[in-house]
Amino acid sequence: MDRSMITAAVSMGQLQKGMDVISNNISNLNTTGFKGRNVSFSSLLVQSMNEQPDKNQDLGRLSPLGVRFGSGSRVAATQIDPSQGSIEKTDRALDFALGKPNQFFTIQVNDDGGAETRYTRNGAFYLQEDAQNANLMNLVTADGSFVLNNQGNRIQVPAQFKDIKVSNTGAITAQRPGTLDTVNVGQLGVVSIKHPQLLESMGDSAFTLPDLNALGLTRADVFDQLNADDRSVQQGALEASNVDLTDQMTQLTNLQRSYQFDARAISISDDMMNLINSMR
Repeated sequence: MDRSMITAAVSMGQLQKGMDVISNNISNLNTTGFKGRNVSFSSLLVQSMNEQPDKNQDLGRLSPLGVRFGSGSRVAATQIDPSQGSIEKTDRALDFALGKPNQFFTIQVNDDGGAETRYTRNGAFYLQEDAQNANLMNLVTADGSFVLNNQGNRIQVPAQFKDIKVSNTGAITAQRPGTLDTVNVGQLGVVSIKHPQLLESMGDSAFTLPDLNALGLTRADVFDQLNADDRSVQQGALEASNVDLTDQMTQLTNLQRSYQFDARAISISDDMMNLINSMR
């Protein structure tokens, strides 16, 4: 009885983790640039005991030999789904969408006193006055993180040049309103990541990479070389979440049913233990 209760309890804990992943996917159904995660399970250690002393009794047997005792299941992996979300037009000049999967905008996040480069598919950007120079505007995300150019520097626009145009290769030009004066601002920093499964979610549709040295990887192992024509930037549009609600609800229902079966197994085991104790 103890074995069946422990096995069911272990599986319930892991199923709860799976439901948490799916719940997070569903809660971000309307989050711009969000990438859902897929959860997979595997069996824990299985013990097999051969209790048939007479080998002749095994003749014609179709099932595996011995008696097998499982230890439950576990979450084997939660992997990012890098598939493209739908592109939705907004006609807002500072909204940008990437038309190719595995490509990400680069942003700079100031966290705990240090600057860290992160990656996002959320192209809803804004202009914010530079704290050191009132004549410059920084291109930033909704939470104030700096958008970087292809050289890894902050994108800054002269304060008077507020009409922004971006080509499909990410080249940025700014125009002074009411005039023909234009200035080249630079190029949106876009990277292509070969193995998006390495990305670690940091919230707000932003991702970071683990320590590549610890994994024995170099930047060439992770990033694809991008030419200007390889980029596909669409201005006045945003990428919606790639979460499929129907698929997520189906998975959630299956996990809930498995959770109920394990809970029932614990209840039945408890009833049997009470019955055995009452017979003493």
